Amino acid sequence: MSLTQYYTATTLDGFIADPNHSLEWLFTRDQDREGLLNYAEFIAGVGALAMGSSTYEWILDHEFADKDPVDWKWPYEIPSWVFTTRELQVVPGASIEFARGDVAPVHAEMVAAASDRNVWIVGGGDLVGQFADAGLLDEVIVYVAPVTLGAGAPLLARRVELQLEEAGRNRDFVAARYAVVRELPGM
Repeated sequence: MSLTQYYTATTLDGFIADPNHSLEWLFTRDQDREGLLNYAEFIAGVGALAMGSSTYEWILDHEFADKDPVDWKWPYEIPSWVFTTRELQVVPGASIEFARGDVAPVHAEMVAAASDRNVWIVGGGDLVGQFADAGLLDEVIVYVAPVTLGAGAPLLARRVELQLEEAGRNRDFVAARYAVVRELPGM
């Protein structure tokens, strides 16, 4: 059975990007690519992914800057969904669907496309919250960097109850895997 997971990095004060959508803070940190909850093992289990339009545009701006669109290569070889309310530039030849509205019917498509692998909600925090609100988010896997920003894009834009399943150190980061709590005791 596939899981729907939010795998990301955050600053100590809970931001995934600074107010200018920069991730510079992340790329200055040392991370063991084979350590606890590492990306290579994570992505090997992913069969479909979803992201918001800001994350998609960040990829376009940073991966494809100064390149002709015919030379763009989408960094993921799995079916991808981009949730947006706007028309966005298309990556030629990429397996990307643009979605609007409620996440639940799209999630069913994503799970089917992922087959027995997991669904990754790449970001951002509001989109992840929509999946959580619909009861569709299973895990949050997060790397916490030893830096604060004071403002920016939040890790999560609403309350989500979590239960710690695994935690440890990955060089400069604290790495943790949480299960989403669907019902609190006594409720």
